[in-house]
Amino acid sequence: MIDARGFSCPMPVVMVQKEVKKSAPDQLEVLVDDPCAVENITRFANNNGYTAASRKTGDEEFALTLTKKA
Repeated sequence: MIDARGFSCPMPVVMVQKEVKKSAPDQLEVLVDDPCAVENITRFANNNGYTAASRKTGDEEFALTLTKKA
């Protein structure tokens, strides 16, 4: 799990990128509080062999689940 709340872009994407490069997880949960980060992480996921599903967890908080494509 990556808690990227409080960080503005591009830091949440960089945090996800580092984790994917380090451990290549089958699934990764990411918490963000910036709608722009949701878009950018989703784009990163789609371009790097993952699907991304997001859900709103608060007023300005989102949880993304990145899942490695089969």
